[in-house]
Amino acid sequence: MAEVLCLIDETPGARHASVTLRHTGKFNAMSRGMWEQLQQVFTQLQREAHAEDPLRCVVVQGAEGHFCSGGDIAEYSDFRFDTGSLRHFHEELVWGGLSAVLACDAPVIAAIEGNCMGAGVEIASCCDIRVATRQSRYGAPIAKLGFPMAPREAALVAGVLGPTLARSMLLEAAVYQAPDMVTHGYLTRVVEGNAELRQDIQQSVARILQLSPSAARLHKQMMREWLQAQEDMLLRQCSTAYDYADSEEHREGIGAFLEKRPARF
Repeated sequence: MAEVLCLIDETPGARHASVTLRHTGKFNAMSRGMWEQLQQVFTQLQREAHAEDPLRCVVVQGAEGHFCSGGDIAEYSDFRFDTGSLRHFHEELVWGGLSAVLACDAPVIAAIEGNCMGAGVEIASCCDIRVATRQSRYGAPIAKLGFPMAPREAALVAGVLGPTLARSMLLEAAVYQAPDMVTHGYLTRVVEGNAELRQDIQQSVARILQLSPSAARLHKQMMREWLQAQEDMLLRQCSTAYDYADSEEHREGIGAFLEKRPARF
């Protein structure tokens, strides 16, 4: 089962939502359908954030002990080797989902446990507050698959991670533990285990529910304006960003992963 679930607590004056990434057996890897669902869910939540009784907070989490392990690589051979379909995947599906999370005017909290890799790092980077268990792991080892992170996705991640950590993740395929990520400022807080994570998230939601929803909306709109200049620059780069689609290294990296063997670059 691959899906993005959304539940809204309709308590008057304290409406809040939980969004769950679920891909059974794949540590919640994002399929193409899940990216579409993510966009649909957050488009609706944005409308709820401007309702008469506004949505005040959203929690994003993964199912079954993990946040998100990346993209569903089993799908990649179907579309990644053609420039047009590759561009559509990143610019329409992936960025459609990520930009919908970024556009949400209610505060968004990421509750992170287990694997938070690739697409998981991207989704978490769209959230305003990131709370994680000590055992959670972070990385974007796509160089092992023979392709780069898409321009807007890389800018998003680097802007939150910082350039030093982003370079290490992308150029060394380095994987980091939660204590490292809080030291570098990526995580807001680290807690010991799953029970502590649930308690911390509940407390964070409770604090936000006591605050002005209009102030939250204005703060988020202001912060998005700061990022707009970078976005305009990256759009100019996207015209050639996916020309690697039919390259030998791209095919070899994905083929080796699917065949469960080391890649030969």
